[in-house]
Amino acid sequence: MTKRSASSHAWLKEHFTDPYVQRAKAEGWRSRAAFKLQEMDRKAKLLRQGQVILDLGAAPGGWSQFARRQVGKHGRVVAMDILPMDAIKDVEFLQGDFREDSVMEALVTSVGERGVDLLLSDMSPNLSGVDAIDQPSSLYLVELALDMADRVLKPGGTTLIKTFQGYGFQEMVIATRKKYTQVKTLKPNASRARSPELYLLATGFRMV
Repeated sequence: MTKRSASSHAWLKEHFTDPYVQRAKAEGWRSRAAFKLQEMDRKAKLLRQGQVILDLGAAPGGWSQFARRQVGKHGRVVAMDILPMDAIKDVEFLQGDFREDSVMEALVTSVGERGVDLLLSDMSPNLSGVDAIDQPSSLYLVELALDMADRVLKPGGTTLIKTFQGYGFQEMVIATRKKYTQVKTLKPNASRARSPELYLLATGFRMV
């Protein structure tokens, strides 16, 4: 058996003693990330009955689970990921890479003419621990999510996207402000304190 590294052992210990991990398991959530969205929803009133939600990078499904509960029977949650995801009742899942034309077309068709009220993205790159690699990878995913919002978000809609604070962050915020009425960042308590992750909240989408 391969011996775990000290860093791997420390991560596993932190993960399994994490109170949010324990709560997620006890309450039936797919991941601890559900508590991040729950907290941000409580602060910003993101999710409402009857909305159409697009959840990018959805697997394993914690955000889609929470969103499904909030939008009610007249709302829709469309989830997408490159990775497979076990089915969630009343969540529509599309597996694929939306950078591919066929996948993008399938998604736009699924959403329909009504458009998306709220685009969620908890997408994250495979982190190497090297900022010079991780930060550009993170910003690339943010740009992909914002480009997707340009395609499917209805006027006045909202995006909530995971990002990392570092090189290029301020420029990305400035660029986003050109298309939205208000842009701010949130750091939920469920985000680990040592993590540089933030969530970019952009409201009042303007088609330009």
